[in-house]
Amino acid sequence: QVRLVESGGGLVQPGQSLRLSCVASGFTFRDYAMNWYRQAPGNERELVATIGRSGGHINYADFVLGRFTISRDNAKNTVYLQMNRLKPEDTSVYYCNTRLWGEYWGQGTQVTVSS
Repeated sequence: QVRLVESGGGLVQPGQSLRLSCVASGFTFRDYAMNWYRQAPGNERELVATIGRSGGHINYADFVLGRFTISRDNAKNTVYLQMNRLKPEDTSVYYCNTRLWGEYWGQGTQVTVSS
C-alpha cells in the first residue's frame, strides 16, 4: 500500500523558515520523481517543486524560486522542502505527490505565515 506522510508544518512569522518532510512507503522510492504541491483556500492546487529519482532534475515554481529548496534522501525514503523567507502568501496546505501506476497524495500539512 502506497503511503505518503507529510510533517513539519506550523505557524511562523514572515521571514522565518520551515522544513517539511514526506516519508514514503509501499513502493521503491528511489525509482520515482517526487513533487510538492500546495493549495490555499479557494485556490487550485499548484505545483511548488519537483525532484528526480537521484536528486537531479529539480524544478521550482517561479513564486518560490530562490526561497525554497527541495531535496531527498533515498536511504530514508524521504523528500524534503526547505522553505526560507516565508511570506503570508505561502500560507497553504502542502502536499507530497508522486506518480507511479497511479497518482498518490499525502494527507497534507498546514503552513501558516502570519504576524
